[in-house]
Amino acid sequence: MKVYYDGDANLEFLKDKKIAVLGFGSQGHAHALNLKDSGMNVCVGLRKNSPRWEKAEALGFQVKTVSDASAWAEVIMLLLPDQTQKEIYDNDIVQHVTSGKTLAFGHGFNIHYKQIIPPEDVNVMMIAPKGPGHLVRRTFTEGSGVPCLIAVYQDSSGKTKDLALAWAKGIGGARAGVIETNFKNETETDLFGEQAVLCGGSAELIKAGFETLTEAGYPPELAYFECMHEMKLIVDLYYEGGLSRMNYSVSDTAEYGGMTRGPRIITQESKNEMKKILAEIQSGKFANEWLAEYKSGGPEFEKLRKSNREHSIETVGAKLRGMMSWLFNQNKKEEVDA
Repeated sequence: MKVYYDGDANLEFLKDKKIAVLGFGSQGHAHALNLKDSGMNVCVGLRKNSPRWEKAEALGFQVKTVSDASAWAEVIMLLLPDQTQKEIYDNDIVQHVTSGKTLAFGHGFNIHYKQIIPPEDVNVMMIAPKGPGHLVRRTFTEGSGVPCLIAVYQDSSGKTKDLALAWAKGIGGARAGVIETNFKNETETDLFGEQAVLCGGSAELIKAGFETLTEAGYPPELAYFECMHEMKLIVDLYYEGGLSRMNYSVSDTAEYGGMTRGPRIITQESKNEMKKILAEIQSGKFANEWLAEYKSGGPEFEKLRKSNREHSIETVGAKLRGMMSWLFNQNKKEEVDA
């Protein structure tokens, strides 16, 4: 596996291009600001009534409607929600995707699952930072960056990889390292990680641990600290040095207890279910389910959100987090960054 850095990328491939970043949320604001600071000609594309329109203008951007930005640009980056991209593309973008232009994505979902089928005479690329937008922006301003994945789906010009590397350099990713992949692998591994481990698996593990302790009569505040609050301490150790650093940093008691009891929680049955989840991602079953849920107005989605909001760990957590002034300050900073 080759890793690309600043010296492997050349901003000149983008410098003479008109670039539209569609969306100004977490990733959109970071890509647009970092490219602008890197000397690129960037406009922001938003719906006319977007609450972010004035914010983008205040930050010095020319802001256009999605349609007008797509017509103006030579490189069009879609940083819109997965579930809305097809509709917006069909209504406001496709008529402006003319020969020689470049379509860019921050995630492979809509291309991989053929929600968006671009013309054959355009470039199609992906630049996916492996971190949230506020981190992409913050690390860039500090002189570093977030690692990125790049991929080329169509290479009409013969220079799409150069464009992708230039974009990754422009947002700071090449300072940290850029790995080349493809749309299929990025999409399927990203969805699996979210569902089985990062957003699904970890959340259910935390709730189950909290419920086990509180149902046994322990104070919910202690259960929160043990099962939710301290999770960050462990994840930070993983982030810094993998499993070995975590085991090195905790007590011998914790290390032995974790290694002997952890496999009783995450069992072969758990792994079998992970394989089923991966198969649903690979076949497109999950994508179809999610898009159908969105199109129906999201009744099940809202029901699940409500259930999470009303879980007792959230009530206890809100009270305890109110004691942590540093969290308030950090959250406000990230809101400003975004």
